[in-house]
Formats: sequence, structure tokens, C-alpha cells
Amino acid sequence: MNSEDTSPRRPFSALRLFLTGFAMGIADLIPGVSGGTMAFILGVYEQLLDAIKSFNVRLLQLFGKRQWREAFGQIPWTFLIPLGLGIGVAIISMARTMRFLLENYPIYLFAFFFGLILASIIAVGVTVRWNPTTLVALVVGTVAAFIIVGLVPLNMPNDPLTLFLSGTVAIMAMILPGISGSFILLILGQYAYVLNAVSEFNLLAIIPLGLGAVVGLLGFARVLSWLLKHYHGVTVAVLVGFMAGSLRKIWPWKEVLETMLDRHGEIVPLRERNILPDFAGPEFWIALLLAVIGFFLLSFIDHLQTRANPIFRWMGPRRGTKPVASP
Repeated sequence: MNSEDTSPRRPFSALRLFLTGFAMGIADLIPGVSGGTMAFILGVYEQLLDAIKSFNVRLLQLFGKRQWREAFGQIPWTFLIPLGLGIGVAIISMARTMRFLLENYPIYLFAFFFGLILASIIAVGVTVRWNPTTLVALVVGTVAAFIIVGLVPLNMPNDPLTLFLSGTVAIMAMILPGISGSFILLILGQYAYVLNAVSEFNLLAIIPLGLGAVVGLLGFARVLSWLLKHYHGVTVAVLVGFMAGSLRKIWPWKEVLETMLDRHGEIVPLRERNILPDFAGPEFWIALLLAVIGFFLLSFIDHLQTRANPIFRWMGPRRGTKPVASP
């Protein structure tokens, strides 16, 4: 991704869009990991914002005039359908799996995603033309995300209005690289309830949450698109800062400082702090291996996308060097 690139975007295959959506859906199930990060690093972020913007006042006017062909022709279905299917399939099929991993193997899960996010920061960061303004933007984004992910979850009701507002705020965070929509739900005290509602297909909870998400998505996508169009370098620097600040949340090793009972009577962490791991234990080395796998997996995917990933370029043969002939 080049911050100064103005060339037309090439179309993506349906399979690639589906897999991209699947990666976004899985990421959005993990508190502290953003589906927006996956879209950003996999090269569909700005195209996704443009697709969301196609749902506008003109579309409503065309529907009102019963100009069905023009209305449906305005929407980039070949982009949205496979991407949306991937997200939906991931959320529906992986909700229980992610809940199991979060409950039983949180260190390994967060170590893998820590590697993914760290690789994302490097891959996206090298595309920014760094100067004093973008550096300030980076610091602002990092500090903002660092503070947000350290907030203590609130104890809020699960009524339809609260779910609607939670969906609106969470989806705005969900399309921001580095700010997890799942973590926003966690802060608002809705994460466990929503995860159970999705796994049990509870429409009384899913519908108001989904309506709120639609409202937030249609509005916030336009703001982000405008910022990327007029202040691309600064905006990308802020987004890189968001990813950097979010590392505080997905650091695998934590000490629980305060707990609370949820509505099912189960003990859940309320306040935590990051700690150093036991470097001599096997758990650390397994987690480190998973972090390294995540790091190089994301770097490899980015290199397939751009052919310019800094890690693979650094590891590759140096330009201008010639192999030494054997005597």
C-alpha cells in the first residue's frame, strides 16, 4: 500500500474476498483485535469504505422511484457479497471456537494475534511518508488507543436500546485498524452477552445490535473515507498508532487485579495489568512460537499483496550483489 498511490484499484477474486472477510470475522471475535486491521493489511480497506458509501441518499431515491436496475447497479455486489459472506461465516461458525480458546488458551491466542498486529504495524508503517506532522499523528493515535484499551468495563443493561447504541459504537471501532469492536463491547459490558446471543442465534439481541451497527457503519465510513482522501498520510499514521496502542490489550501475559460476577454468576476479569512471562516455562516458548508464526504469516500475506513487505525484502537477496563464483 502506498500512501501516495492514485492508480485504479484492481479487482479481487471472489475467493480472496471471502477469505479476507473470514479473516476479518475471526479477528472481530477477539477483544483487542480489529477486523479493520485485517482489511487494512489485506488491501481492501479503502475499497470497503467506498462500497459502504454506495448506500446513500441517491440509493434511497432510486428505490423510491422504483428504479430497481439503477439502484442495484449502484451497489458493488461482486465486492460486498463474498466479503460479507466470509465475515458472516466466520462469526457464526467460529463464535464457539473463539470462546473456547479465550477461556482455555488465552495466552496462546493473544500471542498469535500479537504477532499479527506487530507485523501489520511494520507493513503499514513503511508506506507512510514520515515527517513531523505524521509523527505527531502517530503519537496521538498510539496514546488514544493505549488509553481506550485500558478502560474498565462498565456494568450496563442488555436492553434493546443499549444494544443498539453499543452496536453503533462498536462498528465504528470495528472498521478502525487497531481498535477492536469486540473490546468496545467488552468495555460497554455487552461482549459476553452478545457472544452468547450469536452462538445461540438470539434474534432479540442480534436485531437491535445489527441495526445499530448499520447506522454507525454508514455514517462513520464516510468520515474515514473523507479523511483518507484529503489527509491520507496523517490518517494512515493515526491508524498505525491505533494498532500500536492496541498492543497493550493483546499482550498475552496479564495479572487480574479485580473481578466481577456476570449475569450467569461466573467470575470474569474486571481490571488487569500486563506482566512479564516466565521465560523458563514451556508456555512462554510455545506462545513465542505462535507469535513468530503470526508475524511471518501476516508479513507473507502482505508480501503476496504488495511485493514490497519490508521483512521479506530485508530477508531477500540484496540488489546489486552477485554470487561468488567457486574456484
